[in-house]
Amino acid sequence: MAIRTILQYPDPRLRTRAAPVAQVDDDIRTLVDDMLETMYDAAGIGLAATQIDVHQRVIVMDVSDDRNGPLVLINPSYEPLDDEREPLQEGCLSIPDYYAEVPRALRVHLKATDRDGNAYELDADGLLAHCIQHECDHLEGVLFVDYLSPLKRDRILKKMQKRLKQDA
Repeated sequence: MAIRTILQYPDPRLRTRAAPVAQVDDDIRTLVDDMLETMYDAAGIGLAATQIDVHQRVIVMDVSDDRNGPLVLINPSYEPLDDEREPLQEGCLSIPDYYAEVPRALRVHLKATDRDGNAYELDADGLLAHCIQHECDHLEGVLFVDYLSPLKRDRILKKMQKRLKQDA
């Protein structure tokens, strides 16, 4: 396993739409393992392959309190289970130290494939439902800042650009 570099906003590669995984093989399982190690190392609760510059439809997450409930989503899709939406504070490993409330569906029905290539479905609510929607957005090249007002988005963009210059 290896810790991968997480792309930082406004890197244009974060806007790349991910391609479906054709077959779950050893390469995909290695990717999943690397993503889990990277996510845990960065103290995140979710990570999409797009964020590490791998443009395949793979997500890992763990919203458990004790950080021992990893969930693997390969080729995920979801549908809201009702029209109710709830704002929840979101952050992103690609936009560190910035948070904003983003309204999302309260409950979703997820379809995905696991690390072993087995299809599964689950109904999710609360933080897990928000995380599924946030990470699936990454696979479409969408970031949580896209849901913010232009003024807030610009403010975050300028702060991230300044931060990247200081780090360079």
